[in-house]
Amino acid sequence: MEELIQAAKVAFSSTFSFYLKAHNFHWNVEGPDFYEYHKLLEKIYEEVYDSIDDFAEKIRSLGSYVPASYTRLSMLSEIEDQKEVLPKNQMVLVLLEDNRKMLQVLKLTYDLAEAANEHGFSNFLAERMDAHRKHGWMLKSSMKGQGNEG
Repeated sequence: MEELIQAAKVAFSSTFSFYLKAHNFHWNVEGPDFYEYHKLLEKIYEEVYDSIDDFAEKIRSLGSYVPASYTRLSMLSEIEDQKEVLPKNQMVLVLLEDNRKMLQVLKLTYDLAEAANEHGFSNFLAERMDAHRKHGWMLKSSMKGQGNEG
């Protein structure tokens, strides 16, 4: 169970970091197609943000406390902090790569939850993986025809 709890904390911290990066990109995106990217990034960060409270409650239901400081979240996250403002296409590529990392972290946690017979938690994680697959599809599709499809 301890391995599952630790993986859940990493997945939670990564989720929070992914949310924050998507929100950062939403605020700072620029270019002639600003509005489309601004809305796409908003759709992604809102969907991820809506999962954070449930995720935290799943960790609490496993009998553990939730990492809730910037320091602790940063220590546990697989998603690196974005300190500079990037050009729009680079934002999308970075978020697409981070989305791939999210799928890996969520899958590892899912496998541990299944092994621990925590099927309610694994169902939640399966839904999160589905959401990130959709985010990946939308991000990749937004780059189609721009030479950076990844």
